[in-house]
Amino acid sequence: MLKRVMLWGLGITFSLLGSTAVWAEKTAAFAMPDEYSAKVTKQVLLAGGNAVDAAVAAGFVLAVTYPEAGNIGGGGFMTLFHAKDHNSTAKPLFLDYREKAPQAAFKTLYLDKENNVIPYRSLVGYQASGVPGTVMGLWLAHQRFGSLPWSELLVPAIDYARNGFVVSKQLAQTAVWYQKWIADKSKDPLNFSHYFSALKEGKSFKQPELAKTLQRIAKEGGEEFYRGETARLLVKEMQRHNGLITLDDLHQYQAVWREAVIGEWKGRQIISAPPPSSGGVAIIQLLKMKALLQGELDEALQKGKQDGLSEQVIKTHFYAELEKRVYADRAFYLGDPDFVKVPVKQLISDDYLKQRVQSVLMDEISDFEQIQYGKFETPETTHFSIMDAQGNAVSNTYTLNMPFGSGVVVSGAGFLMNNEMDDFSTKPGVANIFGVVGGKANEIAPEKRMLSSMSPTIVLKDGAVEMVVGTPGGSTIITSVFQTIVNVVEEGMTAQQAVNATRVHHQLLPKDLITYNPELPEETKEALQLMGYQLKKNNYMGDVQLIVQQRGQVSAASDVRGRGVSEVFLSKD
Repeated sequence: MLKRVMLWGLGITFSLLGSTAVWAEKTAAFAMPDEYSAKVTKQVLLAGGNAVDAAVAAGFVLAVTYPEAGNIGGGGFMTLFHAKDHNSTAKPLFLDYREKAPQAAFKTLYLDKENNVIPYRSLVGYQASGVPGTVMGLWLAHQRFGSLPWSELLVPAIDYARNGFVVSKQLAQTAVWYQKWIADKSKDPLNFSHYFSALKEGKSFKQPELAKTLQRIAKEGGEEFYRGETARLLVKEMQRHNGLITLDDLHQYQAVWREAVIGEWKGRQIISAPPPSSGGVAIIQLLKMKALLQGELDEALQKGKQDGLSEQVIKTHFYAELEKRVYADRAFYLGDPDFVKVPVKQLISDDYLKQRVQSVLMDEISDFEQIQYGKFETPETTHFSIMDAQGNAVSNTYTLNMPFGSGVVVSGAGFLMNNEMDDFSTKPGVANIFGVVGGKANEIAPEKRMLSSMSPTIVLKDGAVEMVVGTPGGSTIITSVFQTIVNVVEEGMTAQQAVNATRVHHQLLPKDLITYNPELPEETKEALQLMGYQLKKNNYMGDVQLIVQQRGQVSAASDVRGRGVSEVFLSKD
């Protein structure tokens, strides 16, 4: 009989058959957004847990140590690859645990009597939150694929909440900025400072109320958040301040297993997030359009070389041309598939994309007025990537939306609420906090999931995982993941080079604006400006977490832009 003895402090499991230790070492890898989630992920994988076990443990740890985005009061998406074993076939899966609009929500919720958007109403305070999905998502993933006990996987998060963790410089600076930003943006007093003003660089930060909440969830399972004491505390907080979420909203919430969106590209399968994410569709569109125009791009690069233009100028313009078409489609077609018909297959079909690339101009900017959605013939999020020794992979992105969400902490429970209602089209044609314009497909409706750019992605080659990748970054998520994949496959970059490389972004609106990070050479800027582009350095453009498996070698990288930790190591099969 198999007996497992787990020593969390050492991160070691002895698997005993009688008195004989059985060890089989294989490669595992992770790329995590902070040192605490990295430590716990390694502990779980060394202890014989699989990628989903590690994702559950890390997801709850980040709710403690990465409070600006890690959460139990938000939601997200998980793309999984379940490797083939003697009982199953290899297959990609997708879990949608995105937040939903409360039943009390309605189309004009954030508009005044003159039909104008009420500033910050969808971003700050008690009416800005969707019904959280994170706990249900992690619970369902564990119920289907977990191998270690749920209660054990929450122990590290409980320890960090009860005993504290050392606050990083980035976290402390973000908290200071956020407290100033929300100071005058809510009619109702917010309790953020009461809970988080003690976030000081280099100091230990403890969250006793959150520790008790996590203990309840560990003991009673994921349903506790939706039907137990935590649910009652959440609704009590809402009722005190005219919030929207009710006990019935929590009782009715369900995470959903959906078909991943899958595209063929350069002998690979791109496995990514379907609607209500726009990310998977957009990434596949970008990759396939690039492939369709590769000959024209090569000619433009050769001509540019003769004209004294750098490759970076040509490629930046080329990416902008592709991206503006993708974001036009996003605004018109994409929304919650439970409410609107989203033509995913048509949007990523070769026939449709051949039409879309016909108007791409290689040497000048396409007329903005002509870039509409195609026609058919018929800042703040966090991501982690994990691959276990069996070849299973998890690409998980979850969020509160902005750093620290709505600024509302559930009293007595100690966790932050999201402000995801801003991801709906508050008013069609009006941009949200990330400057993204939405349309009717993404308008507010009760129990509807808001559109997202989150794009947890897995790349398969010859039936095995080649890449696990994703990033935070709002509307720049899509372009960051796209460029990272291209950097590895076509530019031949290492994992670390691929995530650190300069990224550029264009999203149709503002007109002809290209943002970039970290820097562009002056000659590149001058050439793009001569073409008619406006340029702006984006102080934050993602925090890519990447695992690459090529030619029998595994590498992992955390973006230099963040505070992440990545590692490849020998684990136990």
